[in-house]
Amino acid sequence: MSGETAGKTDGTLVGSEGGAGHSAVGGISAGADGQEFMDAKARFHVEHPNLAMLGLYLGAFLGMLSETSMNIALPDLMGTFHVSTGVVQWMVVGYMLVIGIVLPFAGLLMKWFKAKSILIVALCAFFVGALVSGFAPSSAFAVVLVGRMIQGISTGLVLPMMFSVITEIFPLAKIGAAMGTASLVIMFAPAIGPTLAGALIGTLSWRAIFFFFAIIAAVAIVCAFVWGVSPYKQTKPKIDALSCLTSVLGFGGLVLGVSLISVLGFAPPVIVVLAVGVLSIVWYSYRQLHMSNPVIDLRALGIRQFTAGAIIVMMNFGITLASMYLMPQELQKGMGVAVAMTGLVMLPGGVVNAIVSLLAGRLYDSIGPKWLIRVGLLLSMVGLVLLMMAKPSSSMAFIIAAHVILMIGVPMAMSPAQSSALASLPEHLSTDGSTILNTLQQVLGAVVTAIATILLAAGQNSYAGGASEPMAFVTGSRWGFIFALVLAVVAFVVSFAIRGKDGVKSGH
Repeated sequence: MSGETAGKTDGTLVGSEGGAGHSAVGGISAGADGQEFMDAKARFHVEHPNLAMLGLYLGAFLGMLSETSMNIALPDLMGTFHVSTGVVQWMVVGYMLVIGIVLPFAGLLMKWFKAKSILIVALCAFFVGALVSGFAPSSAFAVVLVGRMIQGISTGLVLPMMFSVITEIFPLAKIGAAMGTASLVIMFAPAIGPTLAGALIGTLSWRAIFFFFAIIAAVAIVCAFVWGVSPYKQTKPKIDALSCLTSVLGFGGLVLGVSLISVLGFAPPVIVVLAVGVLSIVWYSYRQLHMSNPVIDLRALGIRQFTAGAIIVMMNFGITLASMYLMPQELQKGMGVAVAMTGLVMLPGGVVNAIVSLLAGRLYDSIGPKWLIRVGLLLSMVGLVLLMMAKPSSSMAFIIAAHVILMIGVPMAMSPAQSSALASLPEHLSTDGSTILNTLQQVLGAVVTAIATILLAAGQNSYAGGASEPMAFVTGSRWGFIFALVLAVVAFVVSFAIRGKDGVKSGH
């Protein structure tokens, strides 16, 4: 996720600039006359806006670091708690499941409670969850998982809050730079996450990751207490309980059902959970489309440019999570790479990912989204095909090269797809579009990780030499990479619905 995937949270603003009726997307502000302008004043005046954002920056960095670094620890967790791949995947899926459930309610919560208070509670949740996981007994995997899911509550609240508050406390002339800083904070996390996790596990143990999280969370809490601000007035709108219930049952049921397939297969309880999830999402969607004040206005999906961009963003996010889930395990179990070295192997790709994310945004401004998206997806396909060709005897140079190519392609398509999707929305749908993109990413990410786990196990079991052999694990990973390749192909086909730069703002 980058800065373009979240925007201003709908709500009444505090301060003299609150009633101006301006909307900021991608750093450009449009007034009532539709002309672009740059305003020297922020809607909510803060003496030092960067200090005010520090708690949010640290919280967002921590959330993405946690999301991208845990994959390195999965093999160690399987050994410590004697659990299967299908069970240990919940360290990833459970975390994203909670994020996907909580995230749609972030805007609503800011209409009821002060943003600073929400931020402090969210960071405290991460701190407590990290300690719960870090101190979990070696015989209680459930305790580690509970702590992990508590951390997900924090990330689900902090990510949308960060981009929302930026649009209020920075002058409009500086919002673009502030969004760039936020994007860099987020992309820096996956760049160093695997390497940092590998170093901590190699030097100490998997518990050190959670204690490191707790330290960063403690610093963020102090920053939030000292410099945090609340730029929104609490309007306390009526809460539609049925929408809230169907949102939780729908997104939660879908992810839970797909994840249980890897453990229980298509058993009757799993089918029931899936059915409840799908029906709840249908009911939730119907209700939002027929309410005067929906929790999320899904009419944004009726705009072709937005829907096409959203699908590409989802597919790209799925490719990223599938590869980051499969690669560390394949390296350690299929190729015999030490855990610390695993992080180093993935470092070049992570650094390239962060750099290309920044460059893609600038290129989008000059040439538009169409060709960036298509070239990026083609590079992603090349990287995935190379990863599918890996063997236990493959050199680390080959693996690094394949990963780097993939990490060039994914952000080259991701950032322009996000920007074009949000830029195509009219002002009154910009906030809902941001929420839709964030929610779909997290829910799809959890589903993709679950499917990758299922394919990993199926590929291992299909290997004639036995599921315990290194080649069996490589075969299972190959099945997972084929799935990621399918996602890339789907995104590439959809990319032909993306118009060039001149057509982005047409709103059709």
